Amino acid sequence: MAAEILLISILAGIVGSVLGLGGGIVVTPALTLLFGVDIRLAIGASIISVIATSSGAAIAYIKDRITNVRVGMFLEIATTVGAVTGAFLGGLMSPAVLYIIFGLLLLYSALAMLKKGKSELPQDVPMHPLAQKLKLQGAYYDKALNENVSYHVDNVYGGFGVMYGAGVVSGLLGIGSGSFKVMAMDVFMKLPLKVSSATSNFMMGVTGAASAGVYLFRGDIDPGIAAPVALGVLIGATAGARIMQRMKSTTIRKWFVPVLTYVAVQMILQGTGVIV
Repeated sequence: MAAEILLISILAGIVGSVLGLGGGIVVTPALTLLFGVDIRLAIGASIISVIATSSGAAIAYIKDRITNVRVGMFLEIATTVGAVTGAFLGGLMSPAVLYIIFGLLLLYSALAMLKKGKSELPQDVPMHPLAQKLKLQGAYYDKALNENVSYHVDNVYGGFGVMYGAGVVSGLLGIGSGSFKVMAMDVFMKLPLKVSSATSNFMMGVTGAASAGVYLFRGDIDPGIAAPVALGVLIGATAGARIMQRMKSTTIRKWFVPVLTYVAVQMILQGTGVIV
């Protein structure tokens, strides 16, 4: 089973790195639905995969200046506090409730991203006063478009609030809450999707580490499961970082929506008892 988990985790790392969602988007449902692992142990392993995804992808994205480190560090304040909150709440909730919350949140994220349509880059984005004060704006070279892209940052307060919720989701479900992180930056703060994805990957490691200690203390991290997950996700995330830079934002969205929708439906059915 360890070899199968390793292969699934490599796929999880690629998907998580490209979409900025963390390996948990694939790891948690794969362990529970395919291997029959208890949801709490799956979430514990998923927390480890989130840290591995961040480690594997962040280096490449920072080197190519796609990651907005200032935005990431500013928003990490909200997600870290939220992650600790969510980790403690997780021990008080039943597995069925966790499944349903997981599915509904992912489904909502998919619908929000679908509304973005065929937009490649944000247009006519105003500079929020706080963003200007903190110098959150940035620029990067887009290898798919073969051009330099400069961008502004809007609605800082809205993004900060969503990031706290993202941290709570991470602590509750062990998914890195990348879907909400990407949505907050892409939809609320109007960053380019690639910047949102890369910055989400950068942030997830810190968010995951903030709640991993709680899961370890509770005994929800099984080394026999977490070890192949971490190795596979690290390999996949490193490869995924290279793939993402050659893709257009519209193509990334085409990956994003179906993956989230499928996993969301599966987890909701699991939580309601339709799928055992």
